[in-house]
Amino acid sequence: MVIAHKTCMGQKIYPFAASFSRVIALLTIVWGCSATDFNAEAIAWKTYSNSRYGFEFPYPSNWSSLPAPENNDGITFISDQNNALEIRGWASQQLPNSIDKDRESKKKIQPNFQTAQGISGVLVVESDRQATSMTLTLTQNQVKYYWQGRSNSQEFPNYYRLFYYIAQQYRIPKS
Repeated sequence: MVIAHKTCMGQKIYPFAASFSRVIALLTIVWGCSATDFNAEAIAWKTYSNSRYGFEFPYPSNWSSLPAPENNDGITFISDQNNALEIRGWASQQLPNSIDKDRESKKKIQPNFQTAQGISGVLVVESDRQATSMTLTLTQNQVKYYWQGRSNSQEFPNYYRLFYYIAQQYRIPKS
């Protein structure tokens, strides 16, 4: 059930509420949009580049990577100060018969986000009592690209702007 849509930083965000946890996500979005303490220029950044799928995104230089999977489809970084705080990026090839199913799912949630590269995608915030995540999904050709920021639900408003900034900077290969 759609409650309403909110606009944050010029982008529409469509929260869906079917339970208490999704109402928390809506409140988190509203709080995150009003946060003013994020300054990207005050952070020392590194850039992760994926050699298999060609996507890249910035991450704070004081974060550590977890071991990458053997198939090299992505990476996870965790904060050195808070191991419950993580960002990850990955990609996967779509199977030809899953493309029709994917088109059907796009009817439910239309693109509501645009990266700095100009690529449209879907940005979703999901929350439960323990954790809240912001997930960006981009589709190009037969590849689905994902980026996610995750934290404890109580701390998510503190990291909303950081996650949003990184999602905006997520880049995929030009088609």
